[in-house]
Amino acid sequence: MNPYIGHESQLYGVEEHRLVGGKGDGMRLFEVHNGKGIDLTVCADRCADISRLRFKGQNMSYMTACGYVSPAYYDSIGANWLNSFTAGFLTTCGFQNVGIPNEDEGEELPLHGSIGNTPCEHIYYREEGDELCIYATVKDETIFGRKLVLERKISVSTKENVIVITDKILNCGDKDEQVGILYHMNMGYPLLDEDSIITIPSNQVIARNAHAQEDIENWMKVQKPTEHYEERCYYHYFKDGKGYASIEQPKIGTKLEITYDAKELDHFVQWKMMGVRDYVMGLECGNTLPEGRAEMRKRGQLKFVKPGESLNYKVTIRLS
Repeated sequence: MNPYIGHESQLYGVEEHRLVGGKGDGMRLFEVHNGKGIDLTVCADRCADISRLRFKGQNMSYMTACGYVSPAYYDSIGANWLNSFTAGFLTTCGFQNVGIPNEDEGEELPLHGSIGNTPCEHIYYREEGDELCIYATVKDETIFGRKLVLERKISVSTKENVIVITDKILNCGDKDEQVGILYHMNMGYPLLDEDSIITIPSNQVIARNAHAQEDIENWMKVQKPTEHYEERCYYHYFKDGKGYASIEQPKIGTKLEITYDAKELDHFVQWKMMGVRDYVMGLECGNTLPEGRAEMRKRGQLKFVKPGESLNYKVTIRLS
């Protein structure tokens, strides 16, 4: 008990809000403040993803022009996912597909899957020692098909500026299920501009296509917003299994670091989009590439989970 305060929210805490107006009307948001500089927003109606991230008052994340969009507007046809792609700091992609729309084993698969547009079945927060923790359950289940349950925990330290995302993806069905996941983390202005320093100490960098290959020597460089810019993607691989990426902005004296187990999340995508208003750098770890399920099946790189078993992943974000 601190004798100087009447309520813990003077120092840190979590508050639940609802949006009013626009396409985000009615969406539930958990606003987390750790008292050390981190302010983040967890979207209860969008897979417990992190829609906003601020550090000491400065924005770290990117939000698309469409802003907050309720999952009621989600359209699973083709690439219409983009019409409700808020981006935010974190959009979870999967589970049935990551990447381009495609057809696999008779199933039409939408861009980046549907999990990021799925509301939490159950969500709550509590204080645990020196952490503010949000627990969420998200169900990706259908008749005659996959029966996957995501149990997500987002821990925010009140002693240091660290966020830990811990996911458990449980197969509650009676057959082996393919599970693709991509942690689509999106860096935005003012953290991101032409003076930002991108560090990804990978031992191998592969361009996604010929367009990206043309500028592969500049994969780490950030430029000013450019008209008619066409996105470039680079795939990074870490020999020692220690996944790491960071972005540093000297003008605001801020650094954001991402660490994870690159043996479990064995693919890393750098999404470089330097367009006008479409200005974002994606630093995205996952267990698959955004090439679509059919292509990953051809490569023999799909991940499966047996009935009653789970896949477990953890991603840590540190701000300094």
